[in-house]
Amino acid sequence: MNRNLKPVRHSQGDLFVCDITDVILKDDLASMEHPFYSLSKKPDREPRRYEHNGQWIEFRPSIKGLPTIYDKDLIIYAVSQLIAGMKKGRPLSKNVRIDPYAFLTFAQRGVGGRDYDALSDSLDRIDGTRFRTNILFDGTRTDEWIGIIDGAKMETDEKTGKIRSLELRLSDSVIQTIEDMEVLTLHPDYFRLSRPIERRVYEIARKSVGQGDSWDFRMETLHRKSGSKGSLREFRRQMKPIIEKDFLPDYMVIYDEQRDCITFVNRKTMPIARDIANDQAQRLLRLLSADVFDRARVVAPGWDVHHIANSFAAWWANIQQPVPSSPDALFLKFCETWQQKNGAP
Repeated sequence: MNRNLKPVRHSQGDLFVCDITDVILKDDLASMEHPFYSLSKKPDREPRRYEHNGQWIEFRPSIKGLPTIYDKDLIIYAVSQLIAGMKKGRPLSKNVRIDPYAFLTFAQRGVGGRDYDALSDSLDRIDGTRFRTNILFDGTRTDEWIGIIDGAKMETDEKTGKIRSLELRLSDSVIQTIEDMEVLTLHPDYFRLSRPIERRVYEIARKSVGQGDSWDFRMETLHRKSGSKGSLREFRRQMKPIIEKDFLPDYMVIYDEQRDCITFVNRKTMPIARDIANDQAQRLLRLLSADVFDRARVVAPGWDVHHIANSFAAWWANIQQPVPSSPDALFLKFCETWQQKNGAP
């Protein structure tokens, strides 16, 4: 057992997470990966605003403060439950009913009274935080007010005070991200990382390296992306045990002092899943008829329909559904959605 990780309390299934900033933000602003989950254990009530190329987003916390990176566990669990249901053929629903005990064990937490109280506090922060962002298109600016969830309902035993059940109503933006499978799998040891900065650094590595070989960050860039409110000097101190003890799941962390650069190197702990997905994608592409590409060019004019086909096959492989009965019809629907989302090339 790795002594730098918390002990395993319970076994888990697959974990999936969608980054809410990617749900809301598009284009270059999304690629900046601005965090909004607080790394502080104290209430963080300071609004945050980020701007880039005429686009901006504001995170507006409630009196309870911004959601913490530990509050994010609840969203990870909800998303994972929905994707698991989709793999079994269940329709995607905005409403997710959660067994609090199952969630606490999933997240490698205790199941005492304080743990249930902490769950209620997480809901307050998640539900209370709103986002305002602008969208520029054809000379028109549209402002949107968005949240992670549209509401929640909790049932509690009046005598014992124990939470019996919890139901989340996820926002349309989160549901759209699940439909598009814009999600990442997490290593099960994610929940065993004991410090907020460790979780955040793993998330950055997971998103940046993915299934590739490696990715470099200057230390100051990694500091900015992490969302740490401490100084760069303090961030270096926090990174030191992560670098020296080398316990981050999926990725090694190498520091080049001369360049002041961090390199995340893939440990190759996920190649089998990738290869299976590639095989499934290629199988689906072979099932498309020759003339469907002509019809696709009408649905998505100007686009390279073979590029769209590759994205279509990768998406279908990622959600791990059986081979569709009508591949051509599903592909054309995918092209239609692609055109609606991306417009003219």
